Amino acid sequence: MKRVGIRVKGIVQGVGFRPFVYRLAKNFGLHGWILNDEQGVLIEIQGTEIALENFLKDLPVKAPAMAKIEEIVTNFIALQGDEAFIIKESISSADRATFISPDIATCSDCRHDLSHPENRRFGYAFTNCTNCGPRYSIIKDVPYDRPQTTMEPFLMCKSCQSEYDNPDDRRFHAQPNACQKCGPLYALLDHSGNEMAVTDPLKMAHSFIKQGSILAVKGIGGYHLACDAKNSFAVRSLRTRKIREDKPFAVMCGSIEAVRRICFLSTEEEILLTGPIGPIVLLQKRAVETLADDIAGGNPYLGVMLPYAPVHFLLLDPDDVWVMTSGNQSAEPIIYKDDEVYPKLKGIADYFLVHNREIHCRVDDSVVRVFRKRPYLLRRSRGFAPAPIHLHKDGLSVLACGGEAKNTFCLTKGREAFVSEHIGDLENQQTLLSYQKLIEHYRRLFGIDPEVVVCDLHPEYLSTKYAKQLAIPSMGVQHHYAHIVSVLAEHNVNDPVIGVAFDGTGYGDDGTLWGGEFLLADCHSYERLAHCSYLPLPGGEKAVRQPWRQAVWILQELYGVDFSSHKANRIKNIPNGWKLLLQATAKGINAPLSSSAGRLFDTAAALLGLRLYNNYEGQAAIELEMAAHGAVGEILPYDITSTNELDFRPTFAALTNRQAAIGDLAAAFHTTMADAIVVMIRRLHKMTGVSTVALSGGVFQNMTLLQQVIRMLEIDFTVLLNRQIPPNDGGLSLGQAVVARERRR
Repeated sequence: MKRVGIRVKGIVQGVGFRPFVYRLAKNFGLHGWILNDEQGVLIEIQGTEIALENFLKDLPVKAPAMAKIEEIVTNFIALQGDEAFIIKESISSADRATFISPDIATCSDCRHDLSHPENRRFGYAFTNCTNCGPRYSIIKDVPYDRPQTTMEPFLMCKSCQSEYDNPDDRRFHAQPNACQKCGPLYALLDHSGNEMAVTDPLKMAHSFIKQGSILAVKGIGGYHLACDAKNSFAVRSLRTRKIREDKPFAVMCGSIEAVRRICFLSTEEEILLTGPIGPIVLLQKRAVETLADDIAGGNPYLGVMLPYAPVHFLLLDPDDVWVMTSGNQSAEPIIYKDDEVYPKLKGIADYFLVHNREIHCRVDDSVVRVFRKRPYLLRRSRGFAPAPIHLHKDGLSVLACGGEAKNTFCLTKGREAFVSEHIGDLENQQTLLSYQKLIEHYRRLFGIDPEVVVCDLHPEYLSTKYAKQLAIPSMGVQHHYAHIVSVLAEHNVNDPVIGVAFDGTGYGDDGTLWGGEFLLADCHSYERLAHCSYLPLPGGEKAVRQPWRQAVWILQELYGVDFSSHKANRIKNIPNGWKLLLQATAKGINAPLSSSAGRLFDTAAALLGLRLYNNYEGQAAIELEMAAHGAVGEILPYDITSTNELDFRPTFAALTNRQAAIGDLAAAFHTTMADAIVVMIRRLHKMTGVSTVALSGGVFQNMTLLQQVIRMLEIDFTVLLNRQIPPNDGGLSLGQAVVARERRR
């Protein structure tokens, strides 16, 4: 007989790990105990040597699907007189090192319970078990026990308590465990915010949707705004009321069959849709007439998700397709507090489907697409956060504050990086307050007291200002360098790489706005080897929202001040005052220089007459890619200067002069950009001997560009991409954190 003490660290709370260990111990006839604490899970177990060997062999390989074991430490200890294996109460300690499970989509067993009339949870919208349901969104503190969650006010009935106490039941210690008798419930409110006297709020809500109403629905991590995606009037009304002119809506389909009717679906995409994370997945649309045109305009892709919470399974019929978009006002974070939903959404929603369980942390839906048969994240949130990203070196604790757009922050502890869920654009007080509150929550939840705070170099970012006012030593990290290091951190690369960071704009070391950068970089330092040529942004920040501004500057450079009558000009209805704008730009008045690749795509879209104004971030570039869809483009002229600058003025000249279909010209621009990137990489390879390339930045969300670049590089180079975090600014904080750790090592 031997006795072993076992420490398990990782995501092992809230995922059914203790009942799994209990059953495993019983299977091998072992005695002892297991408990949760703030380090993870602690086990003491004894039995025959062969039984212990088998137990330890099965422990990591047969663990629950959502468990993520980071470390198992074992040591032999003195024998005790245990006569069975038991699950002990959780204990607290001063040192917090446990990981918190993300919210998990409803499992197949609970879906069965929901849909069978003989089951006592038939039709209950809060059905869950140890294998699924809310986790992070309801946790107030660790260890993860019911009193530390927003389920604390709901006293379990006798039947639920019996399940909760039975280690052989799949609801053993499922902290959100409840039923119709003892748990939270839904109610339906009318347009005035008064509760409606209805026997089945969900059935009535479904009826209202079918009649063309807009519904605010409280879910796992916040409120959605929902309407029938097949009802053009309802979709247009939602756009008008939410003041969301063009940005595509995501939809929720009632079944995988409904998804197949409107979109093409690969095996990998289906796995993502039906898996435990349940994100929005970008899918290629079929040519069908059933959905309202206003959902995604002419975009060939559609953001699709399946029901992931019990309420969704109960609300949607299998053939239903509903718009399911974040419940918020323009530019504000998703609403999750009950006292805010009616005041803020009463001008948008006709009815409100609410419940009486508090959401402690708001969590947006994650957005993913499949690229080369693997997930490629565009927004990392529900289902992913707050699961840590494992770093391959120990280091000091850091708070990385991220950027301004698509903000996330990152806290590190030991070898773990806790990248927050998507927060949004830090452009108003409401989002900033949410950001600050969430940082404090993460610090408390994971017991992290950062030794260094790191931020972007841009002095006007609210995240930078927040970092500077903390009583912690601070450090600035260049925006595009952080993008590249985020890739290196994911792939455990310590040697230098050629990093290509293409995005909108970021503050450069020379005081200009960068965005089309080629860096020789490792996790400690970098050298800027090449970049796209500088162009002015006429009117400064306005040029980002109004691509016509940089386009008319290019036209003037190419064809003189009389370009407006030139046959190459496709820009119609240029706003009055453009001549004064160009005069001011020529004098350097409110016209900062930028090497941004994102602005080049915007300019090309404007020059081709596709989009003069961006009503949402990246709209012109997205519509340029849409125009190129299915076309094959030739390589247009471009220059590489003696100082390794990529000059695309010849490209713009060719775009405007050539008589060809707009789709062919849009495709040619993509092909030219891809060729220029690869030619520059090969040139830098000859200079440095480096043959590993890291691609990051928001421009590499453009699949047409990314596919062409990788196809040309992969024979001769190792190409690394972001996979665990987005390539856009949502991944910036991870890169910042790793740079800070390396520089302070």
